[in-house]
Amino acid sequence: MQSYTIGQAARLLGVSPDTARRWADAGRMATHRDEAGRRLIDGRDLAAFSVELARAGASDEDASYTSVRNAFPGIVTAIKLGDVAAQVEIQAGPHRLVSLLTREAVEELGLEVGMEATARVKSTNVHIDRV
Repeated sequence: MQSYTIGQAARLLGVSPDTARRWADAGRMATHRDEAGRRLIDGRDLAAFSVELARAGASDEDASYTSVRNAFPGIVTAIKLGDVAAQVEIQAGPHRLVSLLTREAVEELGLEVGMEATARVKSTNVHIDRV
């Protein structure tokens, strides 16, 4: 089974190595030491912790988990669902933005016509955040 160093685990979890060390010191992440004395996290343990961390973070609805800065807060005006893909339209003031994403993403976000959402644009990609 693959094991990860604290630094590798931190990168995969999207946190600093100091945060990963604090989690390990507090017993939130199970670690063991290799023959060189480095702390390692088993891949299965890291995978389970990452899922637990994502679930805990999902309750924080005020946080934005993206670095995309061009934000267009608006209202969802249309949703077209296909078997796999979906099209979402947002009217943000005078701007109409259309994003193609997976049906699963639309369902996970709980998007519905009439609700607030934020379209985030980076180059040619449009990201949708639920408000």
